[in-house]
Amino acid sequence: MSSSKKSAPLPASSGGLMRFFEDETKGFRIDPKIVVSIPISLITISWIIDLFLAT
Repeated sequence: MSSSKKSAPLPASSGGLMRFFEDETKGFRIDPKIVVSIPISLITISWIIDLFLAT
């Protein structure tokens, strides 16, 4: 038997996958606060309209 050690190659650190934020895409960016606030404001406005029209 030889004294040399056979080792398996180590896996790639990223596994061949690209991180999500590495790729720059073209187009406009929207702040997440705006994305959350628009549906909440639409729900609130429709709720207020429903309160005024229901009476």
